[in-house]
Amino acid sequence: MFFHVSLDHEILLHPRYFGPQLIKTVRRMLFNEVEGKCIGRYGYVIAVTSIDNIGVGRIQPGRGYVIFPVKYHAIVFRPFKHEVVEAIITQVTKMGIFCKIGPLTCFISRHSIPRDMEYDPSANPPCYKKKEDDLMIQPEDSIRVKIAGLQVDAKDEKAKEILNIDELYTSKTYAIVASNVSLSIIEWLI
Repeated sequence: MFFHVSLDHEILLHPRYFGPQLIKTVRRMLFNEVEGKCIGRYGYVIAVTSIDNIGVGRIQPGRGYVIFPVKYHAIVFRPFKHEVVEAIITQVTKMGIFCKIGPLTCFISRHSIPRDMEYDPSANPPCYKKKEDDLMIQPEDSIRVKIAGLQVDAKDEKAKEILNIDELYTSKTYAIVASNVSLSIIEWLI
């Protein structure tokens, strides 16, 4: 889900940037340091919408660097458990499906894929197929998934989604309503 939030950040500035372009430099560094990054409990910063205040800089003794506190507003993306989101499949393996939900890399375990769909390594590209139909799940397909859990890797500040497929809609004219037991194909009205 997307939110518009107020955030704080500190910019560490080298003395070589002191001069008439100081404020522009602080603004540019803020954009470079926060956009596209995961910020703790807020999620991924998609875009900085406004800079509310650039505070008075504090000189670091012995180094000459200055820390500028900055207050800004940004649009952030933070997924929640049980949220239904769109994803693009990037890779299909025997273990499951890898996909992208905006900036997030997601993995859908093969145990969450309906049992009547089997992995076909001989297909080009590899995919999951349903035996009796020509229905396939392959790279570049657009799907909808329901988030089963979220795991944040604090070391890399990247979030990985662990997903169960409760509903999956391909870019074709079919919708797959999936559970761990069965699969139903429904004509999707466009």
